[in-house]
Amino acid sequence: MTSLEPVTSLVWGHSALTLTVDVSPDGPVAVRTLAGDRRPTPPRATQPLVEVLVAGEGRAHVSSRFSETAIGRRLAYAGSSQRRDGAWRELRIALRDARTGLAVETVFRSLAGVPACQVRTEVTNRGAAPVLLLGVTSFAAGFGARPVRDLDLVRGDSEWLGEGRWSRRPLREAVPDLELALHGQDGRGRVAVTSQGTWSTGTHLPTGGLVDRVGGAAWLWQVEHNGPWRWEVGERRDGAYVALLGPTDVDHQWAQRLAPGETFTSVPVSVAVSEGGLDGAVAALTAHRRALRRPHPDRSALPVVFNDYMNTLMGDPTTAKLLPLIDAAADAGAEVFCVDAGWYDNGTAWWDSVGEWQPSQTRFPRGIEEVLAHIRGRGLVPGLWLEPEVIGVRSPMADKLPAEAFLQRDGVRVVEHERYHLDLRHPRAVAHLDEVVDRLVEQLGVGYLKLDYNIDPGAGTDLATESVGAGLLGHNRAHLAWLDRLLDRHPHLVLENCASGAMRMDYALLSRTQLQSTSDQQDFRRYPPIAVAAPMSVLPEQSASWAYPQPEMSPEEIAYTMCTGMLGRLYLSGRLDRMDAGQRESVRAAVRAHQAIRADLATAVPLWPLGLPRWDDPWLSLALRSGEVTYLAVWRRGGATAPVPLALPHLRGRAVDIDVLYPRELPAWRLDWAAGTGSLTVTPTGAEPAARLLRITEG
Repeated sequence: MTSLEPVTSLVWGHSALTLTVDVSPDGPVAVRTLAGDRRPTPPRATQPLVEVLVAGEGRAHVSSRFSETAIGRRLAYAGSSQRRDGAWRELRIALRDARTGLAVETVFRSLAGVPACQVRTEVTNRGAAPVLLLGVTSFAAGFGARPVRDLDLVRGDSEWLGEGRWSRRPLREAVPDLELALHGQDGRGRVAVTSQGTWSTGTHLPTGGLVDRVGGAAWLWQVEHNGPWRWEVGERRDGAYVALLGPTDVDHQWAQRLAPGETFTSVPVSVAVSEGGLDGAVAALTAHRRALRRPHPDRSALPVVFNDYMNTLMGDPTTAKLLPLIDAAADAGAEVFCVDAGWYDNGTAWWDSVGEWQPSQTRFPRGIEEVLAHIRGRGLVPGLWLEPEVIGVRSPMADKLPAEAFLQRDGVRVVEHERYHLDLRHPRAVAHLDEVVDRLVEQLGVGYLKLDYNIDPGAGTDLATESVGAGLLGHNRAHLAWLDRLLDRHPHLVLENCASGAMRMDYALLSRTQLQSTSDQQDFRRYPPIAVAAPMSVLPEQSASWAYPQPEMSPEEIAYTMCTGMLGRLYLSGRLDRMDAGQRESVRAAVRAHQAIRADLATAVPLWPLGLPRWDDPWLSLALRSGEVTYLAVWRRGGATAPVPLALPHLRGRAVDIDVLYPRELPAWRLDWAAGTGSLTVTPTGAEPAARLLRITEG
């Protein structure tokens, strides 16, 4: 590790990323430039690199935002160091506050060749008195002194059945021009996007961005936390700023008492940069997400998963129902068969009795082992649904575990929708979950677990902690540590991240788990905008969108729902066992087409030829570019019959070959390529909902 002497600016990075930080003693330590090249730097930055809000100091300028805290303004440069860890580059910037004795270190990590970095902040109390932290930014910076009037804010809202609804609007619509220079003060308003509780993506998405629509520069960020977080954008006199952080006092009842010698580490965040607009920033964040992921055999195997739940058995599995469905799934080409909810239930009212996770004897008269053996006998990996973090109020486990093993408020166990919530800070809670998973894997031979999560316990727990939010943060981090140890013990076990669909779709979890359920949406007509938007939040090869063909569907409807899952992890369901020969062949053809391209999806970059999808758009399109091949999915929702032009600017001026990968047997759509404009005009047949998957190869 090499120490650097104090200088007026610190430059760090690699061929794809340049970070310039002002470190002069007469101004705040601040990011002047974070960019994908070494172009001329803007004027001196004023947004402090770190904002630390404490009970005894507050903000230097009254507001409710995380910009210009008193300590943030005072933090002085105290040195820096750099090191290499393989292809990763790391920078540590040390800061000190003489008044409180707080020592702060901001850590930047970036993979060589990728224009993105992961950032966290470590705060250590070097003073003589305790300090009560109320908020600590992981990253804060001004957006390059670009005029706010030229900036667009990109953000995503989400909810159960309606995940990933993105918008891109001028920042000026949310941040009015107040003539700050005339008043000689920074503003007080901001766009603050927050998440509460443990559904980290249940209302808003931890990914957002700023795009200079004139110059093309873009920042895209994500907060990587499986609990509450906050990101905000606002205006200072020298331009827009961004602040990214985890739980706070004002939003999440979080406060952390830091005794002398103690250290608090913020949640990690990542920022991707590009001079090529939003598409360029998405490409950078996509590459960065791949670098963050834990190594796992699934990353190259990418098996097709059949799950018996959605629009199929719906939580009512039995041996008699499963055996023909397993055969049909195997014939269709599935490689994993997951038995979803209900396998542990001897009756029909299991919601408030879960927690022991013992197989039902009434559903499987000869034992669930018969079903799992049949899955293996057909060449599939057996999987089971599990909701590990909850214990039903009627479950025997509710009394077998101590009260301290559950989230509590004022000595009372938190109950949400007739379930208690385990507190994974407690060793008995962890031991229980370890026993369950080890038994399922080692005794039953399960190779796939769908980890669901259907309640949100709220602000947290006040047991053995300084604040409710701090208790929840401790649990959140214990949950991640449990997943790490689980995969250390069972390195080939595949974990699906699910939370009522995608209510917890964050890269704290997705850096560990192998795939992500994108929704619980049961209407096949409404699912495509969710699947099309998913690559803004999650890698294509982790994005599992349901395809659930049914015997009553028309050929076009079967193709429509199959295409929904094909540019990601094909996540299959539906009553395949009741289909006729032609319908089964259509499903098989889709699976074969997906399997032929899935290796490319693991290296692909997403593009949106019609822009980011809106919920009610009549046409939807997603493209994934891998090398010289572009895979293009197009959905025509019912009623749209006019031709639609799709923008593919990366192919402008090029001759291309266009193949229909799926469906091949249905009436062909007219495809007109205009190389001069890089536009593909699609003219459909018929008027019912329909979809096509194309492969475009550069000539």
